[in-house]
Amino acid sequence: MKGGLPLKKYRGNEVEAVYCNSCGKEMEVEHGIIKEGVFEADISWGYFSEKDGERHNFDMCEECYNLMIEKFKIPVERRSLKEFL
Repeated sequence: MKGGLPLKKYRGNEVEAVYCNSCGKEMEVEHGIIKEGVFEADISWGYFSEKDGERHNFDMCEECYNLMIEKFKIPVERRSLKEFL
């Protein structure tokens, strides 16, 4: 939560607002559609981790995602998509 607000807000089943967990920026949403790049993470931690039994999820704006992957020792794998779903 950001200042007591959920990081994703819904109106019914439609996304109303999304916030970057890293910088707090509100992403552009129009008619339930996120209108900019967003990295959505959802991980269920399993055995042998210090977070065993926890589920974490977060959203990042494209700028914060780029800053995060710049720190990787092994670069992300990039592939071009022929079709967008």
